[in-house]
Amino acid sequence: MNIIARNVLLLPGLFLLGLYLYVRVIDAAGGLESAMIHLQWLELAFVLYLYTYFFMIQRPGRWRGLIATIPVLIGYLVQDIYFLAFGKVFRLIAVMELPELIQVLPAGYLFMVVIFILLPLVIFLASVNYAALRPVILGALPLVLLAALIAWSPGAYTAFIHTAGNGIVKYSEAKSVESNGRYVMMMYREADRISALAATAPYRNRATYEEGIKQRAGQIIRSGSMRNVHLIVLESFLDPTLFSNASYSSTPVHPDFSKLFGDKQGLSVSPVFGGATAQAEFEILCGIPALEKLSSIEFNIFTGAPVYCLPGLLGKAGYRTVATNAYKPNFFNALPAYQGTGFGEIYFPAEYSGSRDSYFSATHAGEEDYLFDGALFEQNLEFVARALKDDEPRPLFNYIMAIYGHTPHDLDVSLRPEILQLESGYKDDHLQRAANQYYYRTQAITSYIRKLQKIDRNSFIMIVSDHVPPLRNGPNTYRELAYMDNIENSYYYNRLLIIENGQPVVYRRMRHFDLPDVVLDYITGGQYCRAQDCPHLTDTPLQDRMSYLDRYYTLMAHASE
Repeated sequence: MNIIARNVLLLPGLFLLGLYLYVRVIDAAGGLESAMIHLQWLELAFVLYLYTYFFMIQRPGRWRGLIATIPVLIGYLVQDIYFLAFGKVFRLIAVMELPELIQVLPAGYLFMVVIFILLPLVIFLASVNYAALRPVILGALPLVLLAALIAWSPGAYTAFIHTAGNGIVKYSEAKSVESNGRYVMMMYREADRISALAATAPYRNRATYEEGIKQRAGQIIRSGSMRNVHLIVLESFLDPTLFSNASYSSTPVHPDFSKLFGDKQGLSVSPVFGGATAQAEFEILCGIPALEKLSSIEFNIFTGAPVYCLPGLLGKAGYRTVATNAYKPNFFNALPAYQGTGFGEIYFPAEYSGSRDSYFSATHAGEEDYLFDGALFEQNLEFVARALKDDEPRPLFNYIMAIYGHTPHDLDVSLRPEILQLESGYKDDHLQRAANQYYYRTQAITSYIRKLQKIDRNSFIMIVSDHVPPLRNGPNTYRELAYMDNIENSYYYNRLLIIENGQPVVYRRMRHFDLPDVVLDYITGGQYCRAQDCPHLTDTPLQDRMSYLDRYYTLMAHASE
């Protein structure tokens, strides 16, 4: 009886106490709040079931109760690391991102993954009594039935959570998790995603869709100046001067950049923080919010079927559309995604291109992990010069996705030595390196623009950061150092630089999915926005992201064909 009491009462009690202490630590570290843990009845029931199941399938041993906690805690740890690093709630579909995340994970973080996740998981799997098939199979039945319910009747699961849970907070996924639990909400979001996939079916009408694109392209042809467009997206182009509580031993802005732009530097709100560049690209190219209804990365749904985002629309209007991506073609499904958005030519570094043609090389990266912006720009300038000479009748849409500013912001000191120090009571070594990178990046941007204007004087140039980087301590660094004076959602704001008619211009308010409107309005001489409301030119309240849902479903229905 004592043994039964210990196993039935004491061990689960200790498990729940340990879980409670764990979430309190995460709360103190700036993660999801733990105040609602005592109300998360569905979550508590689920984790107790998991703990009991993992306990029952192990071989008898002294550490059986402790080892049974490993899978449960790993599930929590993965979700919490994701939230701390990227500022958003983990979704089950985000597992699809793991190959990309592992490719760019710094060595220190990779070591932590091995020590705190992979090694404990190996220990757990080695402790399972695989000879006892009955408890392994029968104990898994509730989990299998739950998975089947979510897969085949997702609406029933979400309806149950609405009824039995503590409420879904529509404006905050994090608060929904804090109210209902990590596992419960992870399954809820997956059920919601499956429902959304089914919801796209009524929006799939290729003939009607193509006709609408044909009409829009015709409007551009009739009213367009057909000027060349250069759209550059910079990985983690963080402006260190936007931290109110940080100062530096010398300016992190190159003087040439200050002279060119002065106070004509804008801001645009990204859909992501710290990572998931593809989400920013989706908004910038397609002009629709990345709502994550079908996937945590919209580009992962793209099959290559044409959806005529900005490059596809310009291609229909007669443009030569070229995409240059400084990283790997398998990163976030980039190749099918670029094909689907409408690029006629797609280039990756020669080192990663295999048999595909490429006009540039990443060997210029030297001792740094990623190709420096300036080295990429110089190669792109040579390409643009040839394109303007060889294909003069067609206007050019020149799109660049640079990668240099990626975490951990390494510098090749033989080429780009550190020239400044972060002076702040709150230290973040990633911010210090990013600030040094910013000096060299602003120099490279200025040089690129000046040379580009010499060979293509009357073109439109837009440069925008995909998102700000996670730095060492994620959102905590941004809050402690008062990025953007800690306005609401401050760390979603990114630098935006626009050159029109040879001069920098600033728009009052921008979101990444508004940027295609700016391009289209410019090349049509203002006719595009006169024919419809463009948020960046009006004083009317900005539309809520969810008001774009019909356009989102329409595009994603055709992208997934």
